[in-house]
Amino acid sequence: MKKLFLFALFIPMLSFGQLDGLLKKASEKVKAKTGSTSASKSNPLTGSLDISAGLKEALQKGVTEQVTKLTALDGFYKNEAVKILFPEELQKVDKTLRSLGMSSLADEGVKALNRAAEDAVKEATPIFVNAITSMKISDAKNILLGNETAATTYLQGNTSTALYAKFSPVVQESLSKVGADKIWANLIARYNKVPMVTKVNPDLNDYVTDKAMEGVFKMIAVEEKDIRTNISARTSPLLKKVFALQD
Repeated sequence: MKKLFLFALFIPMLSFGQLDGLLKKASEKVKAKTGSTSASKSNPLTGSLDISAGLKEALQKGVTEQVTKLTALDGFYKNEAVKILFPEELQKVDKTLRSLGMSSLADEGVKALNRAAEDAVKEATPIFVNAITSMKISDAKNILLGNETAATTYLQGNTSTALYAKFSPVVQESLSKVGADKIWANLIARYNKVPMVTKVNPDLNDYVTDKAMEGVFKMIAVEEKDIRTNISARTSPLLKKVFALQD
């Protein structure tokens, strides 16, 4: 996924037929420079199917790498771009607890939310892979010719419903698994005992589910934009050929 956006910048108005022509011309130039006349050695791209396959490989590679990072210990908690904090409506809870000398309890509550997200996001990869492998040639063309977040937009549109349905029960289980439910029950109970405060009862499951999904898509978008400064991720012959024109 990392490289497809720079590639798109170089061919904003090309059809797939025109793109095939350019790829063939590029291959012929390479053969002319090397003096090779062997079609088996040059192995040029054959057309739209090759481009689609290359884009799918790039997308799958990028998604797998980012999801793996997020599922690692502190994948959310120590990543300021996606770290889950108190819900906006509970910012007053955070401030109140800290003002009463219970900063450690507040910190423990935040860490527990992030641990639940790290655990739940493990379920994301199969859903993304299914969306990528189901991509049509027309989808690949739109992504190829799209803006710097075209792949993220595609994945959001094709996975959000499935992700929420999958994440929600997993998040609920994860909250219990990492002890977040007990930590937050204690945290909220302490807060609700403070005189003169409005009692709260947040829906942590829905909140963490939404934030976990938001974090996944945010990191995929980061992966897309990173291609503008890092072009070293062509790890297969197909990827190298698909993105050769950007050179």
